Amino acid sequence: MRKALVGLLVLALVGALGFWGLTSPMAYALVRGDGQGYWVTPAAFDRDVNLENGRTLFYAGGCTSCHAVPNQDDKLRLGGGYALKSPFGTFHVPNISPHKQDGIGSWSVTDFIRAMREGTSPDGRNYYPAFPYTSYQRMSREDLRDLFSFIMTLAPVEGRAPAHELPFPYNIRRGVGLWKLAFLDGEVFRPDPSKSASWNRGAFLVNGPGHCAECHSERNAAGAIIADRRFAGGPDPEGRGVVPNITPHPTGIGGWTTDDLATLLKTGETPNFDTVGGPMGAVVGNTSHLSDTDRQAMAEYLLSLPPRPGFKKPE
Repeated sequence: MRKALVGLLVLALVGALGFWGLTSPMAYALVRGDGQGYWVTPAAFDRDVNLENGRTLFYAGGCTSCHAVPNQDDKLRLGGGYALKSPFGTFHVPNISPHKQDGIGSWSVTDFIRAMREGTSPDGRNYYPAFPYTSYQRMSREDLRDLFSFIMTLAPVEGRAPAHELPFPYNIRRGVGLWKLAFLDGEVFRPDPSKSASWNRGAFLVNGPGHCAECHSERNAAGAIIADRRFAGGPDPEGRGVVPNITPHPTGIGGWTTDDLATLLKTGETPNFDTVGGPMGAVVGNTSHLSDTDRQAMAEYLLSLPPRPGFKKPE
């Protein structure tokens, strides 16, 4: 009996150590890191900043939709505070303004790249994937540098968001390390040489900064996107109905033209003379800042997706 108890204690200790090791952000960096040594930032890397590219990525990413202080007119005040409800609890979106204490003003570009590509904070904690780094990882180091540099030109905003309100076991942040090992592949966007330059630009904007699939897809029990339901719509994570199908299926955007979809991304108007609202209205508030060329590219890519039937709520 005594030997059995000792054996169980040893197994428990080994299990605890294994959990601790596998859930460490360092474990993810070793297994899935991009190997580019981005923790070392050459001086030339800093000098080659393209703020116009950073601005484009900022609006393609819809940063203001979640991070702007709620209920105020200036959408560039990125003080956070928006309460994002989900099946896993309520996430309070953080301050990402250049404020040195309350925002990300004390971060280095390396800190920002690691957060966006590996879901890891500067102090070594796992970020919850409500922060869509599964899409942001598609951006290159240079793109992320430009985006960070643009954010640093905005006004610092005081104030911090409340802590997340998550029930057990989702409040064990360390466990996100296992989620990242399972669902964060570490891949940067690579153009398809068989496709046009505009199609590839649209694919990058939709799958990278635009993170369109993060809302417009069904998810499994672990909260990861179901691959064969990508872009086909799903339940609203806040419990307010259904998120639309954006594949060219009759239950989605089948029958739309690239001009129809590009117009929606510019004005919010649909081909049947309706206007989008709610969260999509906020998205259009961002995509309206993109160039006509980029909106057309996004439309071209979305209309090339495999048609999939839309999500139906269980009766």
